[in-house]
Amino acid sequence: MNKLLFVFSIILAGMISCADDNSPKHLFNGDDMDQWHVQGELILSDHQIRMGEGSSILLKKGNYTDFELQMVVSTVDNGKGYIVFHTDDKGEKGYRVALDNDLKNAEWWTKTGSLLGVRNLTKSIVRTNESFDMTIRVEGQAITVLVNGSPVVEYIEPASPYRTAQNAQQVLSNGKFAVHCTEGGILIEAITVTPLNRKVDRNKQMASAIDETTDHIIRLHQENFPVLDYHVHLKGITAEQAAEQSRRYGINYALAPNCGIGFPITTDEEVIQYLEAMQGQPFIQAMQGEGREWPETFSREVRDRFDYVFTDALTFTDTKGRRTRLWMPEEVFIENEEQYMDLIVQKIVDVMQEPMDVYVNPNFLPDVMNDRYDQFWTEERMDKVIDALVASGKILEINHRYKIPHKAFILKAKEAGLKFTFGTNNADGDFGKLEYCIQMKDECDITATDMYKPNIKD
Repeated sequence: MNKLLFVFSIILAGMISCADDNSPKHLFNGDDMDQWHVQGELILSDHQIRMGEGSSILLKKGNYTDFELQMVVSTVDNGKGYIVFHTDDKGEKGYRVALDNDLKNAEWWTKTGSLLGVRNLTKSIVRTNESFDMTIRVEGQAITVLVNGSPVVEYIEPASPYRTAQNAQQVLSNGKFAVHCTEGGILIEAITVTPLNRKVDRNKQMASAIDETTDHIIRLHQENFPVLDYHVHLKGITAEQAAEQSRRYGINYALAPNCGIGFPITTDEEVIQYLEAMQGQPFIQAMQGEGREWPETFSREVRDRFDYVFTDALTFTDTKGRRTRLWMPEEVFIENEEQYMDLIVQKIVDVMQEPMDVYVNPNFLPDVMNDRYDQFWTEERMDKVIDALVASGKILEINHRYKIPHKAFILKAKEAGLKFTFGTNNADGDFGKLEYCIQMKDECDITATDMYKPNIKD
């Protein structure tokens, strides 16, 4: 009897051990595709899966809820695709994680690591034809995506996630894995999954989730609109803190150092040092040219190392040779307001000849005139600035900090075919979520094709 009990206890322990088995499982070890349904052009050679355009693989068996999926993968010749988890036998439900390192892709805001439709990324930290590690971790309501060990997405699905009808099945559940190649080629060297059954406090996770019933950012992602703050400074916030905030809010950031005489960066050498320090960071890199001397202060070669360059028209020399900075009341010398307004307009037009891409802090007025903003910005003055923007091929910023330009100017700019950027121009680390920009987007019917595509460098 004791012998029978002993044998039974061994069997029971083995069953419990299998049920709680958290050891890594090789879903592809380089030898065969026996664990996968295969569709389309796929070659198994050199212990690697070479997926061609239109091909897909779907795991035959397995029902994973919480897990850590690890892959060694690369996009070949600007190949594109995505990984699916929590999907079904038809591959229709579940979340998708992007594989896309193509700098020339028209849909430039869904780079590698994007949790598509939920946390789209405008910058890939890896390159095409370059092998990298992709990790997707699901624990309770938390989804984390890491590329080469660096987190690029940290998303907590709330109790009431906002989803369009098209993305209704884009929610946490359980299921299988799949990989799709939509264009070019994808190379897979290894796929491993580790089931996770650690106890997770879902209530605590929910408490830290963003309320998507009122969040405007998730709506931009769901409509496949590029979610990028093109004008962020490291003021009151470190690069690490900016990256953490970006992952939490789901807003990509373009970081811009202030470059010019009397500003933090004053030489080509300092620009190079800054950009080298930013290598591998998840930020688009922009340059803000300060003052009117910046085009001569920095060489074209160095300026071109940024993804784009912007400046404003807030600094100039007035008709009596006095240095003017419009945001500083003591440097604003007004004798006749209408004449001074014409001077401001002319200075804006002159700035369009500078070697920049984006005109920022647009149509700013000094405090003493700003209470009559719409009165001073007449049709004629608006048309003169828009004509200069069009003629010079410049981009127009919609600025959250100053809530400029006003709707009438944006509508005219859109009708003229201008492209836009959204920017906060933060003075500290608490700079919001592009609220004014999104308001103008909705009121002026700005679409994804109306947004400026940065010239993102490798």
